[in-house]
Amino acid sequence: MGIDKRVTLSNGVKMPYLGFGVFKLGDGEETTNAVKIALETGYRGIDTASYYGNEESVGRAIKESGVEREDLFITSKVWNDEQGYNATLRAFERSLERLQTDYLDLYLIHWPVPGLYTETWQALEKLYHEGKVCAVGVSNFEPHHLEAISKISSVKPVINQIEFHPELLQGEVRDYCLSKGIQVEAWSPLKRGQVLNEPVIQTIGKQHGKTPAQVVLRWCLQHDIVLNVKSSKEERIKENADLFDFELTEEEMVSIDSLHADNRIAHHPDSLDFYEKTVPGFKKSQYSS
Repeated sequence: MGIDKRVTLSNGVKMPYLGFGVFKLGDGEETTNAVKIALETGYRGIDTASYYGNEESVGRAIKESGVEREDLFITSKVWNDEQGYNATLRAFERSLERLQTDYLDLYLIHWPVPGLYTETWQALEKLYHEGKVCAVGVSNFEPHHLEAISKISSVKPVINQIEFHPELLQGEVRDYCLSKGIQVEAWSPLKRGQVLNEPVIQTIGKQHGKTPAQVVLRWCLQHDIVLNVKSSKEERIKENADLFDFELTEEEMVSIDSLHADNRIAHHPDSLDFYEKTVPGFKKSQYSS
């Protein structure tokens, strides 16, 4: 497996195992330069979102890079306050315009907003059937959200992008996705750097001559998790791609797994408080038992 290795999703589309993410990279030169360095390094997957506020910079970087569009795998996401059938279709067109492309490789629902996410999914289904997106998926969905989608759609998600790192293994979600042929993708696999000081990870890194970050990213890949890595620094961007000349033993994998503590850095997908803060007019009282 190398940086060009791709996984075949359930609808036959091939997606890079290792992509470059741009969450919290500022719109403008920082994002444009980082994406161009990533593409020069060999990354071909770029993961952005409407919420990140830097789709225009990503589009500019892609255009200036000279990399052919068909060689890239571009992902974006519809944010919470853009959800609903017609609103999602409009949000998608805005993302295309900002990214300077006429199609996306993957479009995701960013969070399962109660009362809206099934309607949003039907909009994604329309985009998929029209050929405007090669694949559709979700982010931060629990099994019960995925079950709800399955009841109203003939198109199933190919991806569920979830918070996944050594302190949050998401066993129930991963097992469900595996049973349904849905590829799991990790966001924040390093837990924003919080797991890098774990002694077991540092020890394994020294044994392989690798950094703690490289160990954790390799651990993700060996769990058959697609992932995106992010940095604005050239050295780190290249370092994060250097994952394919070593392999963790089964014992090392189990040691890292043992760090699981069910610790999240983001909201649980069923947190009504979160949606009340991010969706105008949302009232959690409508969904509270």
